[in-house]
Amino acid sequence: MPGKLIGMKTRLALLALSASLAILAAAAVAQQAPPPPLQEQPGPGGPQEPQDQPAPPAPGPRLPGIDPHEGLVTPPDQLPKIQRGERNRNIEFLFGALKVAPDEASAKAVEDRIWAVWTAAGNETTNLLMSRAKKAMDDKDYDLALKVLGAILEIKPDFTEAWNRRATVYFMKKDYANSLADIVKVLQREPRHFGALSGLGLIMQEIGDDKHALDAYRKALEVYPRLKGMDEKVKNLKEKVEGRDI
Repeated sequence: MPGKLIGMKTRLALLALSASLAILAAAAVAQQAPPPPLQEQPGPGGPQEPQDQPAPPAPGPRLPGIDPHEGLVTPPDQLPKIQRGERNRNIEFLFGALKVAPDEASAKAVEDRIWAVWTAAGNETTNLLMSRAKKAMDDKDYDLALKVLGAILEIKPDFTEAWNRRATVYFMKKDYANSLADIVKVLQREPRHFGALSGLGLIMQEIGDDKHALDAYRKALEVYPRLKGMDEKVKNLKEKVEGRDI
């Protein structure tokens, strides 16, 4: 039972945060403009992202349970090169393509390009630090990865993918309170971040909040209809939460 895994105050805080995230993600997705025509429109410029963020919840105890690698949606080891251009237009084009991808191979190719856009830091110092953080994560040196990602966020606090990578590291350490706090920041900046939505679902399942886990998985599937394994997660949780269709 979840109550045996973590203290009641921490559990209630996490459940309250999950409800806030569900409302936040639903509202943000609903506000997205319809996908543009599938043609790239390169141009100058850069991302414009909000800077004011709510304070994260206090760190909670680590939980035993799920295999930290199972079901986690992460970027590929080798990212494709992307055309130089205005980031927001590129990402809108790619998310439009992701929704209408005719098969899994096409969808995966678009997914990899989205990761490439998200991961591009815009300067050599940050790119180098991101590479070091990835190596530390690959080596399972999570404490070092946290230090490097913390340094990146001091330099570039609006770098969405650094928040997502740090959420992933906390997840791997089973520090779910801090992982959730960073997922909030990711979804505020990019509510279509299917990796963060998938991670949110995994954490909600682990703490026993199947309803909000189902909400998170459904949002990930709305954004990325061919996201591997997500149909099965939604189907299983739908039966558990809402019962079988008659």
